[in-house]
Amino acid sequence: MTWLVHGQLGLWGWFLFGFGPVVPLLREEFDVSRAVAGLHGSFAAAGSVLAGLAYPRLTARLGRGTTSWLGTAGLCAGVGVLGLGHRLPLTLLGALIAGAFGSLLVTGSSAILSDHHGPAGPAAITETNAVAAGTGLLGPAAVGGCVAAGWGWRPAMVVLLVPAALLALVLHRTAVPNAPPSPAHHDRNDRLPHAYWIAWTVVVAIIGVEFSMTLWSSDMLRSRAGLGDGAAAASVSAVVGGMFVGRLLGTRLTARHHPDRMLLAALGLSAAGFTLFWCATAAVPAIAGLALTGTGMSLHYPLAVARLIAASEGRPDRAVGRMAMGAGFAGMVAPVGLGAMADAVGTHRAFLGVPVLIVLAALAVLRAPTQTHT
Repeated sequence: MTWLVHGQLGLWGWFLFGFGPVVPLLREEFDVSRAVAGLHGSFAAAGSVLAGLAYPRLTARLGRGTTSWLGTAGLCAGVGVLGLGHRLPLTLLGALIAGAFGSLLVTGSSAILSDHHGPAGPAAITETNAVAAGTGLLGPAAVGGCVAAGWGWRPAMVVLLVPAALLALVLHRTAVPNAPPSPAHHDRNDRLPHAYWIAWTVVVAIIGVEFSMTLWSSDMLRSRAGLGDGAAAASVSAVVGGMFVGRLLGTRLTARHHPDRMLLAALGLSAAGFTLFWCATAAVPAIAGLALTGTGMSLHYPLAVARLIAASEGRPDRAVGRMAMGAGFAGMVAPVGLGAMADAVGTHRAFLGVPVLIVLAALAVLRAPTQTHT
């Protein structure tokens, strides 16, 4: 079961982190503003909102297994529409489909691992997100390599169709356990506690940071560090590389240290890396800043999700469904908002929204600390 989830998150990692450097390339291809290009991220995030609304109902009616299969098959379809589309409406549609169904499989993975591994859930979620970051390293590198070779970015996305289709076939033949029954879990009228919504705020803030860094950092590298299109797209791998290393190390650390302390330390590391990236005017320090930011970001999502599930008081499917809606909202606002700000005041100044989100996440962690050590 864990390896199947690894495979799903691996597909998502390639798409998500490869999709980031594609957005500035689409802006040039269609000759649109940064705000319009940022709509690709917003459409993908809108898909996450739809997935968040649908996930609890789908798992209740179809079970986690069928829902997981739908997520994988739908991600395959969305990538196909995005990669094969040569007009703005088609690429936006592809982003919407991929975001919706990809969010289904990502949302389900957290609930499945949390139930499957029990107290080791945070470590398991961190590990599978390390796999996503590992394959995510290849996405931007593939986009940059294809652009440098003169093939354009599309082959780097379309190649995902083969492993996605194979994994969908395997999932179709695999029994995925549903959530253990409990009165609290199945009571739809029982509201999630106040502590959950503070934990939800942390997730929303860190998703905004992640979307902003992956979608627009290549534009910053071109405008501030003087890199070309291919090199800037490939250099986004520095963020993902930092996330991969951080999650490999974090798998052990999260099993030994309190999740709140780990998350606050990770937020501080991201702030330090962002400062280096934002102040840099040359390629080497800028890329080093991205790598350091990614290392801190590596633990943002898995720890924030683990805290959120713990705060749900036995409602994991409902909790992650609401989380997906919040993550989608953050993803809708952050890319197009940062793009619009960049059009108005420049990418460099617009990026100052990132540390604001980091501070918001840290304040929310301090406001509602995790009560138990997982």
